Amino acid sequence: MGLQTQLRRAIAVFRFAALGYPVLLGALAFDDLAHPVAAPVLVLALVAWTAAVSYRYTRKGYEDLVVHADLAVTALAVAASAWALAVDGRAVPISLGPWLAGVVLAWGAAWGRRSGAVAGGVIAVFGMVFRGGISENTVNEAALLVLTGFTVGHLVRLGVQAEERTRRATERTAAARERERLARDIHDSVLQVLALVQRRGNEIGGEAAELGRLAGRQEEALRALISSEAYRHPLDGRRDLRELVGRHAGEAVTVAAPATPVRLPAATAREVAAAVASAVDNVREHCPDGTRVWLLVEDDEQAVTVSVRDDGPGIAPGRLAEAAAEGRLGVAQSIEGRVRELGGAVTVVSGPGIGTEIEMRVPRPRTEGDADGDAHCGR
Repeated sequence: MGLQTQLRRAIAVFRFAALGYPVLLGALAFDDLAHPVAAPVLVLALVAWTAAVSYRYTRKGYEDLVVHADLAVTALAVAASAWALAVDGRAVPISLGPWLAGVVLAWGAAWGRRSGAVAGGVIAVFGMVFRGGISENTVNEAALLVLTGFTVGHLVRLGVQAEERTRRATERTAAARERERLARDIHDSVLQVLALVQRRGNEIGGEAAELGRLAGRQEEALRALISSEAYRHPLDGRRDLRELVGRHAGEAVTVAAPATPVRLPAATAREVAAAVASAVDNVREHCPDGTRVWLLVEDDEQAVTVSVRDDGPGIAPGRLAEAAAEGRLGVAQSIEGRVRELGGAVTVVSGPGIGTEIEMRVPRPRTEGDADGDAHCGR
């Protein structure tokens, strides 16, 4: 049960309790009321409306039409009370008192401090018009209503923000624990199997040695992934894309990046890094030994661009389309799919004997907000 739900229920209780004010004062001055029949009718109407609007708020939330109707009915109640609760010999009729604050609280809780202050001002104006004009009582009532609406709206906003931060922190904690559990499972199963395949492949030799070499590369990449800061803290604000891409740097891979951090939302940075990793893995798996790879990270105000270029044999014309038709969607899903979901675009330039260049361009969020890998290098 969230803050808003609890607040709506609390306001409903307050409104019913606040009805006791005009009821008590009206009962004490009943013999002196100018219209003794109209007073109970007005009180019953207020009870009925309070019950109806409170039920609606607690069940459906703050609907625009109902919230506006609540203000209109309250303003009409102020006008009606000037006649129904008039007392013989007194210039000022009995006030509805705290009950008037109910609609002000609702407006502040629904739409914030400005709306709460506006609702308080509207009710205050009706009070001055129908209850004797500008006087000490009406001015004090106006000040209390306006300040109540403003304060409640401000506090509700702070409360909702705190609730959202708590929810996100809980999600981060749960996600971190789950990833730590997965990391342990991976370490105890997949990594050990890859290490065994690498060792046995080297012992057997021949084609098995090549399988062992590939298993060793995957083991190294997987260890880097589960030990990286991006994996252990996947939801922490923003990430520096240079750090995620830089883990590929090695003897055969050269990384060039700006001197300043390339910060992106964590989820965006992870997806871009995953697309880059897929492109690098394609080179390692499908190009001859000794193929060099260059990673270039470029950053401007509108977008971040990562280029993955190799000096391999290149991709034959039409091979990417053939791979996609065969259901091999590594490039289409792992690279183009990820970048496309981020609102970006991928450009592939390749040909026999000229290597391959994959350019991934991802727009920066406003809030700062193909084919298979088997086809790569002509395979």
